[in-house]
Amino acid sequence: MTERLGWDRNQMAEKAANELQDGFYVNLGIGIPTLVANHIPQGMDVTLQSENGMLGMGPFPYEDEVDADLINAGKQTITELRRTSYFSSSDSFGMIRGGHINLSILGAMEVSEHGDLANWMIPGKMVKGMGGAMDLVAGVQRVVVLMDHTSKKGAPKLLDACSLPLTGVRCVDRVISNLGIFDVQKEAGKLNIVELAEGITIDIVRDKTKAHLEA
Repeated sequence: MTERLGWDRNQMAEKAANELQDGFYVNLGIGIPTLVANHIPQGMDVTLQSENGMLGMGPFPYEDEVDADLINAGKQTITELRRTSYFSSSDSFGMIRGGHINLSILGAMEVSEHGDLANWMIPGKMVKGMGGAMDLVAGVQRVVVLMDHTSKKGAPKLLDACSLPLTGVRCVDRVISNLGIFDVQKEAGKLNIVELAEGITIDIVRDKTKAHLEA
C-alpha cells in the first residue's frame, strides 16, 4: 500500500460538501461520499435521497438507535427525520431519471479526461449488479466524483481512457481526490486543476495522473 498524500477522507468529504446548496436534493454514493452528510453546513437545508425509496435521510445512528429495517441503498443503517418520506424504488428512480435530483456525489474506480465513469465492476470479480449508478449519472443535474487519486497499489485512477466497463459516458463534472479538485472539460478532453491539497505540487499530481491536466 502506498503512503497517503494530501487530504484524508474526512477532509475530502468536507471539500465535497462545498458543492451543496440550500434547497438541493442530493444523492450520496457508498464509500467516501457517505461522509459528506457529516459536513453539511449548519443552517443549510439539504435533502438526501436514496435509490431504495427514501427522501430526507437522517444521520447514521448511535448503537442504541439502530433499526435494521431502516437502511440506505448501500445497506447501511440510517435514521429518519420528522420530514422523511418513503415510497417505492420505482418512484425513486422516476425522481432520478426525471432530473429532479440536483447533485450526486459518487465514488469511482476510474474517471477519464472526457468525464467517462467506471465505478461498478472489475472483470472477473463477482458483483451484484450496477445498482442505481447508471441512472444517477444519466439523470442527475450535476455529478461529482469523490475518490482516492490512485488505487491501493498506486495506479492512477484519472486516465486518458477508462479500462474498466463504463457506468456512464461524459457524465462527470468534477473530481475531488486526496490530491486536489479537478473540473472535467468533456469536449476538450482534459482536467482543469481547481485546487491542490496542502503539500501537493503539480508535479506530484502529474506523476499520479494519466490524463491531460491544465493548471
